[in-house]
Amino acid sequence: MQLIAYLSFNGNCEEAFRYYAKHLGGTIEAMIPFADAPAGQDCGPDAGPEWKKKIMHASLRVGEAVLMGGDPPPPYYKKPEGVSVNISLTDADEAERIFNALADGGEEKMPLGETFFASRFGMCVDRFGTPWMIHCEKAA
Repeated sequence: MQLIAYLSFNGNCEEAFRYYAKHLGGTIEAMIPFADAPAGQDCGPDAGPEWKKKIMHASLRVGEAVLMGGDPPPPYYKKPEGVSVNISLTDADEAERIFNALADGGEEKMPLGETFFASRFGMCVDRFGTPWMIHCEKAA
């Protein structure tokens, strides 16, 4: 079994996944627009024609991890609440780099710093509305 986070975006999934691929060092394995869906499986009656360019499904591989997402058509998008994507690292410099990239243009909820349980821990919501937690383990 593999548990995979599936993120919802408000029409900017492609931009978000390209940003994540660049800053997390991942590879986009799928980027499927609604226009490529079979007839009858389109974006629904509430979405205008511009929505066909939006992403039905995206997949990003970062090492052994996979992150998936898409642009739910109107009126199905809901802002993420009560959940965060956690990135666990062992390198403090890499934790700083990733945190800074994800927080850039977004909102820092808890500055990245040392805690009783981590050499680095911080929380932010990125420019795309995704909540993140960055956790860097303490040395043994």
